[in-house]
Amino acid sequence: MYGKCGSEETFHVFDKMPERDVVSWNAMLAGYAQQGRGKEAFQLFEQMKKTGTIPNEITFVGILSACSHAGLVDQGWHYFETMSRDYHITPGPRHYACMVDLLGRSGFLDQAKDFINKMPVEPDEVVWGALLGACRIHTNVDLAKCAAEHLFELEPQNAGNYVLLSNIYAVVGKWDDVRRVRAMMKDRGLKKEPGCSWMEVNNTLHTFLTGSTIHPQTKEIYATLEELSRQMKDLGV
Repeated sequence: MYGKCGSEETFHVFDKMPERDVVSWNAMLAGYAQQGRGKEAFQLFEQMKKTGTIPNEITFVGILSACSHAGLVDQGWHYFETMSRDYHITPGPRHYACMVDLLGRSGFLDQAKDFINKMPVEPDEVVWGALLGACRIHTNVDLAKCAAEHLFELEPQNAGNYVLLSNIYAVVGKWDDVRRVRAMMKDRGLKKEPGCSWMEVNNTLHTFLTGSTIHPQTKEIYATLEELSRQMKDLGV
């Protein structure tokens, strides 16, 4: 929990642990991955091996995810090959999804699609979702449409996929396609769930929903945002 929030408390808790098993190492790796701290993840992985702890399939999901968030393609390939060659772990859907995400985020969209085509297992919604997300980053409409079509079959009630494809069409000005996708959502009775975020301030966890005004300090928060916006305009930002 601390690791995913980026809290320094992570390291204190980890250092104080009398014993560390593969689960605790994996939790630290997941935290580094979430924060895009690839270098630290690699160092932790090497430290883990020195203790005699044997990595498992979850370990490699963590290290591959760290590579993806840090844009480290060569290192990602290295660890993907290492898991089967050195640890006899057969890559699963999550590992393939991490590689698609890594290649896609880094702009190698055609290579990511080719990777999917050569997968020995059937690509699932996580794999196609990774490709669709990469298409949003790099505005690749053709591959986005391909990925979305698979996602509509695999999880037809996931409104997020429709919204993401619609947004990609909107970026390139394909408004007829935007309306078509929105119509599909309406016909299927789909609505996008509001986004949610949270932050900890003085040991109190604050939750925020898109468009919500239920937070007890809503007026103060919006007043501060308006003041910041005014200052930015004054500075020409």
